[in-house]
Amino acid sequence: MAGGITKIDINSDEFQSELERTIRFTDKVVEQFGWSYNPDAEINDGIQLGLTRNKLMHGKRYCPCFFVTGDKEQDRICPCKPAIEKEIPEDGVCHCQIFCTPEYAAQHRSEEEIEEVVHQHSRGLSAEECALLLQKEQFDGDELAALLEGRTLGMVDFKLIDVREHMEWQMGHIKGADRLIPTSSFFDTLESAKLSKKEKLIVYCHVGSRSAHCQRILSDMGFEDVGNLTYGIVAYGGELER
Repeated sequence: MAGGITKIDINSDEFQSELERTIRFTDKVVEQFGWSYNPDAEINDGIQLGLTRNKLMHGKRYCPCFFVTGDKEQDRICPCKPAIEKEIPEDGVCHCQIFCTPEYAAQHRSEEEIEEVVHQHSRGLSAEECALLLQKEQFDGDELAALLEGRTLGMVDFKLIDVREHMEWQMGHIKGADRLIPTSSFFDTLESAKLSKKEKLIVYCHVGSRSAHCQRILSDMGFEDVGNLTYGIVAYGGELER
């Protein structure tokens, strides 16, 4: 029906045959360019389904993350020119995320393993895993607890900054917090704290909103590496001091 939804039966023989050809095609792309597939198989499966759909609907394997407009200059055919010339060389991964460099794939696998370790508490992190985790800009409570443990063991170094008010600090703060820099007197207290703009800082507040604001301010002021406890102290399961 004109203007309606185009429905494709992914279980049809036609679709499944074309899907097999698409998988062979993406295999060849990976081999030709020396790339890797994304370690997340669900991402690859979804993109391969989208490429197959576009091939059946439009006659070419257009990137499924973009609209197909009919403009030959604008529409992206996989592997698209931006991915080859800019995205993968500069970012390590294409916009659709199916293709990436081997280095990106290896780091992604390491990050997934770290996620599993910190959230299942199956073991402590290694020094290398702590250093990789510390590169993030947003942390949950388990990740911060793992980093504080790693800092105690001398594996990483960072400053944990509480940006709540003094009365909140007295009621309870994260054990290991280095400084209180209240949002209400942020700039004056920050100046007296004499923090290095090159060291890693992690800020936190009650639920993560004030600290996210302070994170942006610090970055705008030239602090090079500032992280945030995304959901604040209320989502932190580690030890508190009162």
